Amino acid sequence: MRIGIVEDEAVWRDKIQSDIERYCREHHIPCNICACGSGKDFMENPDVDLLFLDIELAEGEDGFEIAEKLTASGSQCKICFLTSHTELARMGYRVNAFRYIDKRHMEEIDEAMDCFLKTKIQDRFIYCKDAFGACLKINLKELLLIETSGRKLKFLMQDGSEHLCEGRMAETAENLSQFGFYQIQRSYIVNLKYVKEADSREVTLCNGMKAAIGRAHSKEFKKLFFRWRMRFGD
Repeated sequence: MRIGIVEDEAVWRDKIQSDIERYCREHHIPCNICACGSGKDFMENPDVDLLFLDIELAEGEDGFEIAEKLTASGSQCKICFLTSHTELARMGYRVNAFRYIDKRHMEEIDEAMDCFLKTKIQDRFIYCKDAFGACLKINLKELLLIETSGRKLKFLMQDGSEHLCEGRMAETAENLSQFGFYQIQRSYIVNLKYVKEADSREVTLCNGMKAAIGRAHSKEFKKLFFRWRMRFGD
């Protein structure tokens, strides 16, 4: 997950970064944090998923104007505004702000992170090459599982469609682990979002399909599945 911080005061910037790092560490979430002292510096590389943006910056920079530039550029990042003047929050309709965080209550960062992850953790696409070398776009929100098929990987979607792609199982499992996917045995990676039931031997997906859990994966799977349900279950 890519997280940006734009805050001109170093004390606040370090505090925010420390709180985000603690949250990600406690929840086992890989993250890459870009902390900037100005909007100008941030806009040189604004590719983030979530941005913590101070409303009132030094040298006349306006957080709302920075947010408007991001929106105009086509950025899909969610913006959490930081302020000591909560009366400014009413201006947020201009940029569809995700959250407002009062600097006097920095514990609100945890709530913002919780909400963002619940709604956005699988809101992304991955790309792979099919058997003919064409590039396929896979929506993680709709990906039910991945299974081996000869020397290929078969991506099974929630609507029943299938995509046969190039790739390695272990590498794919590692890349997708941060988004709620887990390799339950050498032949299957499942989307925890679509696991309806699970015991020590097998999982049942929402479409009724069953898949065995490898003995070496059983303990870790139960721990991760429980953690997922506690945080993201409806």
